[in-house]
Amino acid sequence: MDTRYLQLAGVLTGFSTSLKKGEHVLIDAFDIPDDMVVALVREARARGAVPMVNIQHSRINRALILDGTDTQFQLAADMELPRMKKMHAYIALRGAGNIFENSDVPAAQMKNYTRILRPVLDYRVKKTKWVVLRWPTASMAQQARMSTEAFEDFYFRVCTLDYSRMIPGMKALQEALEKTDQVQIKGPGTDLTFSIKNIPAIPCGGQRNIPDGEVFTAPVRDSVEGVIQYNAPTVYQGTSFSDVRLVFRKGKIVEATANNTKRLNEIFDSDPGARYVGEFALGFNPHILEPMQDILFDEKIAGSFHFTPGQCYDDAYNGNKSSIHWDLVCIQRPEYGGGEIYFDGVLVRKDGVFLPKSLQKLNRKYLLGGK
Repeated sequence: MDTRYLQLAGVLTGFSTSLKKGEHVLIDAFDIPDDMVVALVREARARGAVPMVNIQHSRINRALILDGTDTQFQLAADMELPRMKKMHAYIALRGAGNIFENSDVPAAQMKNYTRILRPVLDYRVKKTKWVVLRWPTASMAQQARMSTEAFEDFYFRVCTLDYSRMIPGMKALQEALEKTDQVQIKGPGTDLTFSIKNIPAIPCGGQRNIPDGEVFTAPVRDSVEGVIQYNAPTVYQGTSFSDVRLVFRKGKIVEATANNTKRLNEIFDSDPGARYVGEFALGFNPHILEPMQDILFDEKIAGSFHFTPGQCYDDAYNGNKSSIHWDLVCIQRPEYGGGEIYFDGVLVRKDGVFLPKSLQKLNRKYLLGGK
């Protein structure tokens, strides 16, 4: 067995979910090697936990969703929710040979499926210790414009990062966000203002997603004003988007354009909450520099932020509810045009670099072992 599998399994069952004796953990495996599943089972048992395994395949899931009925979706929810309620922890590894596998599933069908299965997701997020990560595939290597071998090396380096090194800087950023009322973001095509007053900020350093490296909060729902131009391409519900531009008035997306404006607005018309924002986060993983159309990686890009239409998290609750949660990313390092972020009029990050001394431990140089 590849020793990197055991190392990653140790991170997921230890640092990420802190499995304890007698706890039940569901290992949800989507198109990943059997050896990695075996490594997780062994590591979970070594900690005294009780592992259960669910094997999924993206092509089969597409077939189930594409021609599925409400009766089928409700049956799935009725089966999955009781199982999830028996779990203390959830570990999901998601591989995909084709990231566009669901591109021909109609928007209305995907919306219905998501709506009916939502209680399962909500219980998992709110009631279990969970961590979700992608699995390196040739498809992902192509997205990253890397060879398969080079991408695998990059993947395991990122996923087994010493996340404890982020803790001091994340704590300082959490405190700064929780003291802030008004945020202003400027950059090419972007001039955005909103309030985050009295909304908690949550540090994320390897205990929910792998890879990780962000602190998130949420805007006061109706406070968002201005325009944002995202510069990271993204895939959502099986469709590729680029050049996404959103205009906000009183918190609502009143104009949305992209390379596929029609499909973009279909997603934002999923429900009333889809045109409001549920999350604002700053990313700082030092190993992730370029977008690869994979949200779990792209939202952690060093020097980026994401501004997320849709459902908010209970931990940073702003009242917005939706069937979607779309982490659209903007990179502000100089090679992507730069940009500035202000907290109550004070410049805190310029061109992707944190300026206040208390936040400098989140800069790439420090996280890679510098001072």
